[in-house]
Amino acid sequence: MAEHKTQGAGTATEEVPGENSVQITFLPEGKTVQFEHGKLPYEDHGKEESILDIALNYGVTLDHACGGNCACTTCHVWIKEGAENLSPMDDDEADRLDMAADLQLNSRLGCQVQITKPGKIVVEIPAWNRNYISEEHH
Repeated sequence: MAEHKTQGAGTATEEVPGENSVQITFLPEGKTVQFEHGKLPYEDHGKEESILDIALNYGVTLDHACGGNCACTTCHVWIKEGAENLSPMDDDEADRLDMAADLQLNSRLGCQVQITKPGKIVVEIPAWNRNYISEEHH
């Protein structure tokens, strides 16, 4: 591959994220997805541009027994990086999270936490959730 780039009217590639780009890595799978903030098709999984909505848009399994309505804790995730790019926790989410297993300071409900600005985010799906959802694969 050539190491120098020529100027021209070429199209942007995925290698260079745009200034409005959101990049989310889901652990432990290590799957990274990237999209333009505000342009993700809303699939009605929790709140618009929520971690749950993004995961399901890109084929990352994240359980959501209540359908993303903040009525359970099955979409509980840990935010490992990029919390500053996410919506603040509201009272309903905080009350629901009080019932979650393995609650940590970086715990959030995937259906409620939304991307508020572009940037890099790393989310971990807890082991108990991964083990539970792995049974869905037949």
